[in-house]
Amino acid sequence: MKEPAIRLGLIGLGVMGRNHLRILSMLKGVSLAFLADCNQELAQRLGQQHGIPGISDIRPYLKGVDAIVICTPTINHADTYLLAVEHGVRHLFVEKPLAATLSDAEFLTRTAKELNLNVQVGFIERFNPAVQRLKQVLDASGRVINIDFERTNKLSSRIVDVDVVTDLMIHDIDLALHLNGPARSVVAHGYSGDQMIDFASALITHENARFSRIQSSRITEKKKRSIEATCVDMFVDCDLLRRELLIHRQSQILHEQGKPYTVSAIQEAIEVQQQEALLTQLQAFIASCHGEYCQEFPGVQAGLDAMKICDQIQQSVAAS
Repeated sequence: MKEPAIRLGLIGLGVMGRNHLRILSMLKGVSLAFLADCNQELAQRLGQQHGIPGISDIRPYLKGVDAIVICTPTINHADTYLLAVEHGVRHLFVEKPLAATLSDAEFLTRTAKELNLNVQVGFIERFNPAVQRLKQVLDASGRVINIDFERTNKLSSRIVDVDVVTDLMIHDIDLALHLNGPARSVVAHGYSGDQMIDFASALITHENARFSRIQSSRITEKKKRSIEATCVDMFVDCDLLRRELLIHRQSQILHEQGKPYTVSAIQEAIEVQQQEALLTQLQAFIASCHGEYCQEFPGVQAGLDAMKICDQIQQSVAAS
């Protein structure tokens, strides 16, 4: 029997919110109930385009929806989440980070567990097809030593409420935990401009003895998204922007009498499926509303775990 459409409200119509709107408006199994933004004119205009209410006050509309997608500025995540829950919403998608502070994230997580809420945090990189393929490769090896993550952007006028750790680095913190498991210790250093961290470098030692080295910058003119994994049996180079995956293996060591040894290497390009990560991510959320969960699903605990590491990194940078 066909599942009924999920009645969903979208809150926040900035750049990311409009990307969500593009996908949600064409997604099967979704019935958009309202669009909301503090900019009433923008909400009304987009609402008229889609034939649904465009509003600034969500309270009168929350009773009639099954789910919400929160794309507001980070400082509003907790209040929007709690307001929706008070009005009976039980399925919530929250763009990363889960909340602006660790204490708020802890409270939202407790609320989700006490009320048995279905919460997905917007860690979109888990749904990047290059990352999904990388995880398959690393799981098959089982001999990972270290993974390096690098993520850089130039300074953005859009993001003014959070530092580079909770804005950019949190993506790779989540991936480090997703690929290497729980953390045992964290050390970090960084650079702060205008009282906010704009550059950070962190070393995570995991409980399974693997390492994750993460570097993020939002004062770098070159945009970069890369993951490099050092394994006993190979080196894996993953470009998240180009969605390319290369494996470098040592095939053999050659010795000749009286000559230095040479290493013969093999480079293998791994096929990566070309699919839009945001589409896959939102499909996973809608499936979770029906009780179906995929391996990549980042629930509320994943959001909290990443925030805990963010807090340790911020404290380490402040102390350095």
